[in-house]
Amino acid sequence: MAQSPMMQQYHEAKQAAGDALLLFRMGDFYELFHEDAKTAARILGLSLTSRDKSENPIPMAGFPHHQLDGYLAKIISSGLRAAVCDQVEDARQAKGLVKRDITRIVSRGTVTDDALLDPHTSNFLLAISPGPDECGLAWIDISTGRFEAAVVPAEKLGDEVARVAPVEILISEAANDLPVEWTEGRMLTTRPAWAFGRESATASLSKHFGTQTLEGFGFGDQDGPALQAAGAVLDYLVETQKSSLGHLDRLLPYRVGSRLEIDVATRRSLEITQTLRDGRREGSLLGVIDRTVTSMGARLIGDWLANPLTDVASISARLDCVEEFFTETALCNDVREGLRSIYDVARLLARVTAGRASPRDLSFVARTLRCLPKVKAKLAGRQASRLQQLESRIDLCADIRSKLETALEDDCPLTTSEGGYIRSGFHEGLDEQRELMKGGKQWMAEYQAQAIEQSGIPSIKVGFNKVFGYYLEVTHAHREKVPAEFIRKQTLKNAERYITPELKQYEEKVLAAEEKAQDFEYAIFVELRELVAEAASRLYSTAEALAELDALASLAELARSRNYVRPKVVDEPVLEILEGRHPVLDITEAEGTFVPNSVCFGGKSQLPSPDATFLLITGPNMAGKSTYIRQVALIALMGQIGSFVPASEATIGVSDRIFARVGASDDLARGQSTFMVEMTETARILNTATERSLVILDEIGRGTSTYDGLSIAWAVVEHLHEVIGCRTLFATHYHELTELEETLVGVANRNVAVKEWEGQVVFLHQIVAGAADKSYGIHVAQLAGVPKEVNERAKEILIQLEAAHHETDHSTSASRMRVDTQNHSPGRRPLQMTLFETTDHPLLDTIRAVDLNSATPLEIQQLVSQWQAQLSNETAGQGKPR
Repeated sequence: MAQSPMMQQYHEAKQAAGDALLLFRMGDFYELFHEDAKTAARILGLSLTSRDKSENPIPMAGFPHHQLDGYLAKIISSGLRAAVCDQVEDARQAKGLVKRDITRIVSRGTVTDDALLDPHTSNFLLAISPGPDECGLAWIDISTGRFEAAVVPAEKLGDEVARVAPVEILISEAANDLPVEWTEGRMLTTRPAWAFGRESATASLSKHFGTQTLEGFGFGDQDGPALQAAGAVLDYLVETQKSSLGHLDRLLPYRVGSRLEIDVATRRSLEITQTLRDGRREGSLLGVIDRTVTSMGARLIGDWLANPLTDVASISARLDCVEEFFTETALCNDVREGLRSIYDVARLLARVTAGRASPRDLSFVARTLRCLPKVKAKLAGRQASRLQQLESRIDLCADIRSKLETALEDDCPLTTSEGGYIRSGFHEGLDEQRELMKGGKQWMAEYQAQAIEQSGIPSIKVGFNKVFGYYLEVTHAHREKVPAEFIRKQTLKNAERYITPELKQYEEKVLAAEEKAQDFEYAIFVELRELVAEAASRLYSTAEALAELDALASLAELARSRNYVRPKVVDEPVLEILEGRHPVLDITEAEGTFVPNSVCFGGKSQLPSPDATFLLITGPNMAGKSTYIRQVALIALMGQIGSFVPASEATIGVSDRIFARVGASDDLARGQSTFMVEMTETARILNTATERSLVILDEIGRGTSTYDGLSIAWAVVEHLHEVIGCRTLFATHYHELTELEETLVGVANRNVAVKEWEGQVVFLHQIVAGAADKSYGIHVAQLAGVPKEVNERAKEILIQLEAAHHETDHSTSASRMRVDTQNHSPGRRPLQMTLFETTDHPLLDTIRAVDLNSATPLEIQQLVSQWQAQLSNETAGQGKPR
């Protein structure tokens, strides 16, 4: 059966849309057909109907055009893409069927509309160009224009994906599948292999940026994989955006190692930007330290936490700014108050340059420019050099502001079709048409009064609709009084509608004036939009400066409200934190309930063992071991983003990497048990940590048998101390490890203080010198609600096990260690101990003394009988376990 022209147009668009759901504009609705309609009905909750009632009806579903943003959000959140097919021709000028075309393809990584974005989080699209040894990465937030690329070692690819945290990943269809943990919760889009080609990528990038090479951006021959990935990103955006990408005016090289490296497990364990349990921002480190007042500042704080600095000079420059805001409260408050009125310029400019800005977007640019003079004035004469630089980068753009404020109404509509966004008096031609419109409407009122007077029909009304234009409406009760010049056009239930030649003549004048006024307004709007687009680079630089000001002032406000101190940041691998507090719990717990604790690696404090590089922390569960070691890592991380820290004093030696192995979980997707995950992450630390790293480990070896686990934990301690020599906090329940303080010079014991009183255990949450004597696990079980009879039985078994341990004396004390002090070199470490040597039974000495050559068979039989009797008596004396 032949298709209608409309459906032929639909199928052509659907072929171009590929796997994306095609949203086909028909009048005031977006419609979906065939399988797209069935999918939309399922995921969007739309009613499934059909286009015709023939033998093969076409499934159909749709929604009103003004609800597009809401439905787009649902489509991309379900992991699908949507192709928006709009009318691209004025219906008034169309000859026959109105022309339609795909105006954009929307996926998670390509959205630019505020309604589809989290204002506080960057929205990265990431492309991966994999290789055996090195991989190319490129990532872009198209909503702001931030575009970066890097070459990374293949073994660090997962860490870099976690650092960027993209919402969508592009990969070649020829590449192998990515590990599921990299793509979980993210959209994975395959692209043709040629999109990652070296020559085509370089050519398309150079053409886009208008350069012959990319050396001016800092890329060289060694960056080929990075440029391949960047070319794939650009190709995808050209295909999906269908509009200008002018706001992508630079590609920045990212060098691995230029920032503090944090692997996937550490980001998860420390809950830096999202919580471990539910992936929420609230409750994470980012959630509690972000005091920004703009969306741009909030995104920048998140970026700083994801990419802490390693250069002492850069860290100190930020700290200088924070300190100046911290000490000058009035300055900080004034700057923050001025920034509150700033709109998200970065995302506004992306829509402007793409040609998708609304009149309201331009008015927000104008309002932002109106706020800049006060903010810039507050920065004049600042002491911190970075604040001086930021002040100089704020371009007031007075010419742009003047034009926008003069042209635009204070309150502009969301769409140009609504009209009324250009001020009266700005454009003479527009004013003339508006006057004509106003006069025409006044004439209509006068004409209605005249018709009533001449006809004697008091209820005559003048109305308007799109079908007949202006008309006179007369109720049936007065039908006999209708003058002969009235021409009937429509019959209603209770009235008739008429037109007159005079009415139609004025209608044409009024409608023509409205149309001309709309054309004038839109032309002015386009001119203003292009004016802002031409100034995009100036405005982007200003936006970046405003975001940084907001982030710095936010850190100062946090420090002032929480009584933080400025850390001393140095290059030496030291770490000294006095009376430190966990930055999250210090805020989320009741005021004054958190117990501060100190740590010292190579510092000058009066703490015990100030020269220690390895702290071995023992103590009961729930007492605060994990909290303490995470606290140290988070404070160090905060110092490296240029933040004040929750402590009374702090000296932070810059780390190149922070590793955290805390908690336990299965990875069923990869078929790995809790212990396998633990060992994999531990191996990663042992293979990649350096002397400048900071390592925190919690309960290594607890996922297997006691002897296996203790052996592994012991060997890990030795390796970290003897081979790597990094600053380490190691929390454990293996009390045997505390003996290492006597033989490893950098190891110092710490324990969490506990008070026993009237059979109860009180956790003091205080870290003190020395080793814990027991773990109080049964007390914790009681607190958790384990039945009383189970706890009582556990106490009985514990007493028996401890007695057996003392009788056999399986001690690992220093006096029983077998130490080899010879041939000690980095490649050959001393054997610290034989962990589990057995104790000889007394009968063995008797057996060894027997002379088998001189004993008769009868004598040997009697001896064996005696030994059996002795063993039977010992077994009976020990009793049988219940």
